[in-house]
Amino acid sequence: MRRRPRRRGTGRHPPAEVNITAFMNLMVILVPFLLVTAVFSRITILELDLPGAAGNAQPESRRFDLEIIVRGKAIEVGERYGGTIRRIDATASGYDYAQLSQVLQQIKARFPETLDATLLLEADISYDTLVQVMDCVRVARIVQAGGVYNTELFPGITIGDAPGGGMQVVNNHAGRVQ
Repeated sequence: MRRRPRRRGTGRHPPAEVNITAFMNLMVILVPFLLVTAVFSRITILELDLPGAAGNAQPESRRFDLEIIVRGKAIEVGERYGGTIRRIDATASGYDYAQLSQVLQQIKARFPETLDATLLLEADISYDTLVQVMDCVRVARIVQAGGVYNTELFPGITIGDAPGGGMQVVNNHAGRVQ
């Protein structure tokens, strides 16, 4: 005769229960704490036009093409085919963004239909400088009647690399912004 294997402890101990009370208490405290201390950030996306492969194509009609070149020692504002309109030299404290904004406002007053601008940077220009110049190109802050208002200048920004040398200076008064 064969013996049957004996099962041990099958009727003596009830199945164990999982106690999740401590875990639930932790969640009740942790979730509100994380919600209160969370930093809510606002993400802004700018759409930029990067130069394509056919970047050397001539324009179909002669129009004003604004070009801002950021160099290590100056910002050059000009027209693509006409040359530099204004050169804003950097000071010891950095670039003069207020003067850049004034020049761009004068250009916008002369060419109100122009919405595009090309921003060209030298290789060693910081990201912070890029953002500040883009802000000056896109929007001008104007103080009127005790309030500060934002005016759109050139929202269509194309970025690229700056050419090696400086742009040709326009000598005639028709190309200069006064």
